[in-house]
Amino acid sequence: MSKPETDSTTASGRDPGPAEQAAVRIDEVAVRFRTRKRDVTALREVSLDVPMGEFVAIVGPSGCGKSTLLKMVAGLLKPTTGTVRLNGEKVAGPRHDIGYVFQRAALLEWRSARRNILLQAEMRRMPGEQARRRTAELIEMTGLSGFEDALPHELSGGMQQRVALCRALLHEPPVLLMDEPFGALDALTREQLNIEMNRIWRTTRTTVLLVTHSIPEAVFLANRVVVMSDRPGTIREIIDVDLPAEREYAATLAMPEFASVAGRIRELLGAGAAVE
Repeated sequence: MSKPETDSTTASGRDPGPAEQAAVRIDEVAVRFRTRKRDVTALREVSLDVPMGEFVAIVGPSGCGKSTLLKMVAGLLKPTTGTVRLNGEKVAGPRHDIGYVFQRAALLEWRSARRNILLQAEMRRMPGEQARRRTAELIEMTGLSGFEDALPHELSGGMQQRVALCRALLHEPPVLLMDEPFGALDALTREQLNIEMNRIWRTTRTTVLLVTHSIPEAVFLANRVVVMSDRPGTIREIIDVDLPAEREYAATLAMPEFASVAGRIRELLGAGAAVE
């Protein structure tokens, strides 16, 4: 387990060199806003480096600023102080080179699964043949073969989220942001998608930032888990997950290393934290 990070470091505690440049660098970020009654500090002194190809999960109490962090990386929200960089470039506005998966799939009801995925290509004006080939690869990768022409209402919740994931990965983004993507699913479907997500990440090696309220999900999927404090949110501790890259669900959850990391996260969050 690592010490709490208060500066921009990699998992090893070093500044990333040229071969280990951070895909995401969050440096001394704070977010403050004013309500009708008072000033609110949502985040304070948050620093985090995510090396290319790493899977990082962010957990913490409800309202601690987890989703706010993702919005800053996406360029949808500007920090009050501090900076956010993607692949060395300062984030100054909405980024079109990322993928974003939300809790709800947000599919267009009148478009088939394939055409919902291709909506990304239309918006980005990707070459048609390239987009169709990539769509076919993703459909096979995510187990959607046979459902390409199904409309959203003909798909289960898990399948709809697979379509949303394919749409986010279509343009091969260097960074994938996931904001509670499996939170609304039943436990079995969520477990299946956790297994699928681990396999997809091992295949693509896309840099992933996942926000989740589920401690088992965070530990199962991530290389490191960022544990946030109550609002104003800051990083309490960053914990290395020393598990094999390929993870079979039941066997992984039974490992003492898994129990150790999950136990430490629960200890940091406290018995009353709003997490699973």
